[in-house]
Parts: sequence; C-alpha cells; structure tokens
Amino acid sequence: MDTADDAAALDRRFVLTTADVALPGGTVTLSKPRSADDLLSEADFERDERLPYWADIWPSSTALAGVVAALDGRGKSCIELGCGLGLVTIGAMRAGFDVLATDYYDDALLFARRNARIATGHEPATRMVDWRAFPKDLGRFDLVLASDVLYERQYADLVAQAIVASLKPEGVALVADPGRIALLAFISACEDRGCVTGIQVRVPWEEGTVKQTITIHEIRMAGTA
Repeated sequence: MDTADDAAALDRRFVLTTADVALPGGTVTLSKPRSADDLLSEADFERDERLPYWADIWPSSTALAGVVAALDGRGKSCIELGCGLGLVTIGAMRAGFDVLATDYYDDALLFARRNARIATGHEPATRMVDWRAFPKDLGRFDLVLASDVLYERQYADLVAQAIVASLKPEGVALVADPGRIALLAFISACEDRGCVTGIQVRVPWEEGTVKQTITIHEIRMAGTA
C-alpha cells in the first residue's frame, strides 16, 4: 500500500481528530482516532489481552519526544518500541536519527507514518513487532526509545530483553515512565542482563487536575557508560 492509499484507508476507517503538541523545532499536529474507546475489540482482548493504548497521546511520550528532539542524531540509528501515533519517532527524526518505528498494532504504524510525513516530510521505516517473539533480524541501534510501556507486570522482562537485543554495545536506551507497576522489576531485569541504569531527567507534567512526574531512565550496557 502506497502513501496515498495509507491516508485514504485511515480516512475511511476512523473518525479522526487532531491534537497539537509543542516540541523543539515547532509544534507537531498529530492525526489520531477521535476516541481510543471506539477501537476496543473483544476479540483482540480475548486473543491476547490487546488494548488500543496506541491511539492516545500519553504524557510520557510527550516528555520523551521533547528530550529526544533536542539530541543530535545525525548519522545515528534509532528504534522506538511501541511507537503509537508516532510522536517520539517524530522527535527522533527531527533530531536527525534514522528511525525504525515498531508497534504491536498495524494501525499504529499507519498513523505513525502519516504523522511523521506531515511533521517532517519523510516517513520512518516501520515494523510490526511482538515483544513476546522479538525478531532477531531488526539489527542493533544507537538509540532505543520507549514511553509508558511498563503498565503490565509481564512487560518488565519483555521490554528489558527487547532493549538488550536492540542496543549497540555503545548505545543507550531512554525509557519514559510515570511510575507504572512494572518499573522496578524492569530496572532489575535490565541490571540482571548486564545493563547499567540511571535517571537522565525528571519532567514535571500537569494537565488540569492531573499532576505527574515523568522519569526518563537511561539504560546502557555495563562498561560503556
């Protein structure tokens, strides 16, 4: 399916809205489904407990996109684990990284390509990836990104393993998290796999009555920090 067909398919299948997000380099306008609740599928949930978290703009993705957009990624490679609507991928592309955007939903990849094309004039490479059967042919990357992916206990080991499988020896992973249930187990799982972990930055977040602190964790292979 080419670019025009992708866009037409999304327009036919979804009731779309847009949302503006401020990033270094200028505001990004994201196309998104009007409501993630409209996408709930009993069949998807019964098969593997899939829920359409990809269709929302989460505070963690906004915080991580802002940090990544300010980096110098020229000549470097990047993979995003769970790209959703593509906001963090757009931040990485603006910084100059060569990005592979991955997600467990094909629709997320369509939106990520569409949003990146509008924001940057280019599309990232995309790949549907199941962390439970992580592909061995993705290669290794200078930068691995993930935002708010630790909302289920089982994801602690899965995300840690995906990061270790994806990082170049001198690479770094940045994982943005608001304090989800699997965070501490994830940090332990990374360290058990020979990684050094630390906190790069804490980003205060406030929207209406909701206040959060998004912590961006840095993960490197031992001996490379």
